[in-house]
Amino acid sequence: MTYYAPAKVNIFLKITGRRGDYHTLRSRFVRLKEPVDTIHFIPSRSTGRTFRWRASAPLPETNTLTRAYELLLEVNREKVERFFDTHTLFLDKAIPTGAGLGGGSSDAATFLKACNEEIGLKLSTKKLAAIGEKIGADVPFFIYDYPSANVEGIGEIIHPFDEEPPALSLVTPPVHCDTAKVYGYYRTHLLSRARPDAGKKWLQTPSRELLATLSPEEANDLYLPAKVLYPELAPPKAGTWFLSGSGSTFFQVAL
Repeated sequence: MTYYAPAKVNIFLKITGRRGDYHTLRSRFVRLKEPVDTIHFIPSRSTGRTFRWRASAPLPETNTLTRAYELLLEVNREKVERFFDTHTLFLDKAIPTGAGLGGGSSDAATFLKACNEEIGLKLSTKKLAAIGEKIGADVPFFIYDYPSANVEGIGEIIHPFDEEPPALSLVTPPVHCDTAKVYGYYRTHLLSRARPDAGKKWLQTPSRELLATLSPEEANDLYLPAKVLYPELAPPKAGTWFLSGSGSTFFQVAL
């Protein structure tokens, strides 16, 4: 049993304010064809209904997958424990971490959808998105699996955008950007710049047109915080390169 977890980029990302401990935003998310993580459910011997998982790259003991598993236990503990009594999860990582591509969020969303199908939980897409929201702001986007969508609030307001997303070239420097630190810098030093209507005029503009008219700094409110915290973070010298999310991946329309 194999399931695929795609990456995403933020064509633009504007901070619109705060809601409790969270930042509110307005953004265009575009799903990528690659890189892609792969989730496998491997049949294994019973070991007393313990959630077992392995990954091709180092992950913290508590991660988006373990969080997703815990939330599914609240839905139907009996079915979920019975399934993982005889299956081991293996995650094959291709999406780099700390790269602004949403790998951890996509892994969680794919895991939730895969469990829903394999275990027969019969959860609606809306319910899965509500569970995903508890894991991370980007998870609902991957639950809905739109090629392109406008995302608002803390990530829970998602409207599909009717376009053929442009083919993109990606460059990911060997820099791990800590999302919490990047947002923390913005909150401490730049939050006064946040406007409730930021990015609103771009919601109906195709992604290709936005990339042809915006500067990287104008498109992404996290560009400056990422550059300050990680001065070694630098785009390729040729062309105009945009930063995805909190970094470190740069992208442009493929030539």
